[in-house]
Amino acid sequence: MRHIPNLITCLNLAAGFFSIVFAANGDLVTSSWFIVAAMILDFLDGFSARLLKAYSEIGKELDSLADVVSFGVAPGFIIYRLISGSYQNIVPYFSGFENALIVVITFSPVIMPVCAALRLAIFNLDSTQSTSFKGLPTPANAIAVISLVIAANYSDIPLLTSLSTSPVFLGVYTLVLSILMVTRIPLISLKIKSPSIKGNEGRYILAGLVIISFLVLGIAAAPLIIPLYFISSFVSRFF
Repeated sequence: MRHIPNLITCLNLAAGFFSIVFAANGDLVTSSWFIVAAMILDFLDGFSARLLKAYSEIGKELDSLADVVSFGVAPGFIIYRLISGSYQNIVPYFSGFENALIVVITFSPVIMPVCAALRLAIFNLDSTQSTSFKGLPTPANAIAVISLVIAANYSDIPLLTSLSTSPVFLGVYTLVLSILMVTRIPLISLKIKSPSIKGNEGRYILAGLVIISFLVLGIAAAPLIIPLYFISSFVSRFF
């Protein structure tokens, strides 16, 4: 029984691997859904560890290694495929400087797994992040990436398609998300120890805003999840 949490963590890593495989083959939507599966498994490994009281240092380290793959490498590779695919569709003539700029933008997603690894290494050594976070959690980083892919695929809003095919936007998006992971910005944890409103104000605000957004905009609201997460974290500081 004590090995169940680690088994689930390994399945998380496997989901991240399959996400990369599908992204490499151009199926970014299926790749994104595998990251969703990895998120569910990431929740279940912690839940099972608490339920079975099967904590271990190996489990802690294994969890971080799996998260680097599923929430750092996989979303970074998805953005790489979006950028490289966009440039292949344009196929213009580029001079020397423009070619160099294309190379920089195309490979800019490499910063995402690097910052994800740094963020997780810091998290493992920072005892102050047991009930809240400092910096964007790696699963939230992955949500920010896959929400754009999923919303652009399942909605008919031209803006989402334009953003998901804009190399400049995607390059800037990658840089912003990566920097946010290694900042010390205080953010709420989504772990709820009790159902009472007291102490969970930010979490309930986030849940309410996300539900309202999806009721109004449908799947197109998915990219709003992370901005709403920041808003809820900021508002919760006043309670």
